[in-house]
Amino acid sequence: MVSREHKRADDLHEKLHLLRSITNSRAPNEMSIIVDASRYIEKLKQKVVRLHQEIACTQNIVEQEHVPMVTVETLERGFLINVFSEKSYPGLLVSILEAFEELGLNVLEARASCTDKFCLQAVGGEEQTESVDAHVVKQAVLQAIKNCSGSG
Repeated sequence: MVSREHKRADDLHEKLHLLRSITNSRAPNEMSIIVDASRYIEKLKQKVVRLHQEIACTQNIVEQEHVPMVTVETLERGFLINVFSEKSYPGLLVSILEAFEELGLNVLEARASCTDKFCLQAVGGEEQTESVDAHVVKQAVLQAIKNCSGSG
């Protein structure tokens, strides 16, 4: 009887350490390993949602010409914003940056190309953390694009 319980405990211990290694946890105890695994699963769920959104945007681009693709990924303190459009409009970059400013996002890093196509990758840090989420940022960017393209 004792050996069976000891074997179960060893099996549980082994599975927790496997879980710890899979989730890259550095947790010292079993409860912390489980909490880290839960966080890891939440991050994976967010990535799946983001990838589904990107796939849907890509499909829209294929189906409708000149539809911009906007993805917003939540970072620890801010957002990673990617914008791609087959067509560049005058003032588009300024319009998007103004949208960031209205949301209270400071542009911490950005790369942009506005020649034939429009491409922007920016990291925006939040001044006020509670009122802005990825969906709000995406909608603001899409509205800025609509305003510049004359289709809004």
